Amino acid sequence: MIRVLLADDQLLVRAGFKALLDAQSDIEVAGEAADGEEALRQVRELRPDVVLMDIRMPRLDGLAATRRITDDTELKDVKVVMLTTFELDEYVFEAIRSGASGFLVKDTEPEELLRAVRAVVEGDALLSPGVTRRLIAEFAARSKEPAEVASLAELTEREREVMALVGIGLSNDEIARRLVVSPLTAKTHVSRTMVKLGARDRAQLVVLAYESGLVRPGWLG
Repeated sequence: MIRVLLADDQLLVRAGFKALLDAQSDIEVAGEAADGEEALRQVRELRPDVVLMDIRMPRLDGLAATRRITDDTELKDVKVVMLTTFELDEYVFEAIRSGASGFLVKDTEPEELLRAVRAVVEGDALLSPGVTRRLIAEFAARSKEPAEVASLAELTEREREVMALVGIGLSNDEIARRLVVSPLTAKTHVSRTMVKLGARDRAQLVVLAYESGLVRPGWLG
């Protein structure tokens, strides 16, 4: 059973998400919070698998709450998906750097929300359809000079290649077609790369790809 915490200051939003999630046989809403401080307290108490976190909340915003969650080693298994009203919310870029596994717009289709919850539990990054490349392009535009990432030396040549493809926004299926391997093989390479680099999920792997200089601005074509 996938346990979800809903963190949003709008009661109607929480009620809508709760009704959808609780109707699933493999998902349950473990708790609700109307502000960031309450969300943080409940995460520590309930240890949910996934937090659906609104970016703008009173007392402590979702961005700060996410950073505290992802910085806490005792909460390393908790995945955070940010909720935003607009796809190009100015905080989305920083949310990914803060450790969020991805983000969704609040008016996303129900099927996409359910897919998101299940995907992040499996370690996949989740970004609203059509947003991945724009987000990465924004990351590239803001990225500083590459920093040395010593653990990159532990990657095989194929794993570095796969990491670069993740960095330009390709899915496992797209990576498989590019490298002429099976999707399962591509997923295995991605998983091994995340383990070697200590990446929480695919979103953090994208961050590392840019920060290490493995992927450079302009590669999106």
